Amino acid sequence: MNRIDVKRRNVLDHRKKQFADPLYKEAQYPHRLNFYATPPTADITLEQFEQWAIDRLRVLAELEACSFRNKTPAETAAHMKPLLDKYLPLDASSSASQLLHAQRQKDHYSHFILRLAFASTEDLRRRFARVETMLFRLRFQTDDSRERAAFVRTLNLDWEAVSDEEKRELAPQLASTITFSGGHGGGKRAPQVLDEDWLKVDWMRVPDLVESRRVYVRAGMAYVPGREQQSMVLNAFTKRLEEALELTARALPRLDEDDRLTPILNHLSKNFIAPDAGYSGSGAPIEGAEITARNIDNLSQHFPMCMTHLHRSLRRDAHLKHYGRLQYTLFLKGIGLSLEECLVFWRSAFSRITDDTFNKEYRYNVRHTYGDVGGDANRRSGGYSPYSCQKILTEHAPGPGEAHGCPYRHFSPENLATMLRACGVTDRAVLEGVAEDTKSQKYHMACNRVFEHLHKSEIKRAKDEGIMTAAQLETIVHPNEYFKRSYLLKNMDGKLHKEKGDVKMEG
Repeated sequence: MNRIDVKRRNVLDHRKKQFADPLYKEAQYPHRLNFYATPPTADITLEQFEQWAIDRLRVLAELEACSFRNKTPAETAAHMKPLLDKYLPLDASSSASQLLHAQRQKDHYSHFILRLAFASTEDLRRRFARVETMLFRLRFQTDDSRERAAFVRTLNLDWEAVSDEEKRELAPQLASTITFSGGHGGGKRAPQVLDEDWLKVDWMRVPDLVESRRVYVRAGMAYVPGREQQSMVLNAFTKRLEEALELTARALPRLDEDDRLTPILNHLSKNFIAPDAGYSGSGAPIEGAEITARNIDNLSQHFPMCMTHLHRSLRRDAHLKHYGRLQYTLFLKGIGLSLEECLVFWRSAFSRITDDTFNKEYRYNVRHTYGDVGGDANRRSGGYSPYSCQKILTEHAPGPGEAHGCPYRHFSPENLATMLRACGVTDRAVLEGVAEDTKSQKYHMACNRVFEHLHKSEIKRAKDEGIMTAAQLETIVHPNEYFKRSYLLKNMDGKLHKEKGDVKMEG
């Protein structure tokens, strides 16, 4: 008995020691940049846990979208700035902002929360490491040069400074790398070799620099000019993160014991299919728009493909099955169609049945969706919310005879191409891009690619005239946002100026 007590006491002592007085409980953040080497251990609320992760996910998803759209680094930086300022701001230490600690704490925690969410599969780990490296690169490039240098010194990376004597000895060879990078001759560049700081590392550490001939390789060592330091830091960041994600994956089974976190983490991991977002519209019609049952056919030119398919199927068959009716009714509710008009719309659309059949089998469901009938909670909340892209992609896949779901995910490549052409997308490059997006399971990117093609002239004008900001043109992740943005862009004159403050998504 005593032996069991001792053993139990040792286990408890070990746990106590493991979690007692963590060094990072009162974390200090002397630098804006972070390699996320030490997990946070201070207490935060469950609401902070979820909201901080959602905010970071929005940033990462938009960064990934910039990559898929082949934006240049300058275009990406300009596009991301308002989004970073809104969701994940990080001021420089020199700003002396009172928000520095709070900003850096949110950045620290949100990284580790998403690390838990995306460590479960190899694909998620690879994508997470990729977009986190993109975010780190963006911050590294915009960081204050002195603060950046101070941060790099803390990393203790295995670099060796090249002495002046060795620089003089290898000046012609080192100058050749400068010439290859855009110089005008090795002899003229020799003085620059001596003035620049050079680092010596194993060539395997900088494969991208070796491939592009921006370093000199000798005896297995790469001689790297100081201006190429960024590549080395990014490689180190990616390597350490990939190793950490592997360790996190092994520890994940122990999280199953916490029934508060697991549902949140599962929800976050689904958001990498398409970021989830609630529609910010109030359900009121857009000013100047005729949102009535008789005008739905005309408004359908602004529908995303999922709703276009539902609308055309309804017009063809005079009927939709349950999930199709629910998805479409919620969308119509979201664009501002009133309950009375929605009932008129469905009754006229179901033209092959009697009034009595409609009233008995369909009328109540429409009213319930709007919150007009049902339990008190349903009525107080105003019924159900319109489905986001994430919900459409991940719930209730369509079966035979059903028209709901997402065409980019649920159609065959041939049927998708046929529908795209029917919707006016005939550009070969766009069709090939959509095919590649869907093959890579980037369904919301395929939808955005189509939107940008169909609205390219309006988007250019909106940007040129400053009518819409980059934040207001961020990646669409909700069918109702697609409709609203399409309608406003196609009806810019005199309307978009009044509405532009509304054209946004909120998590």
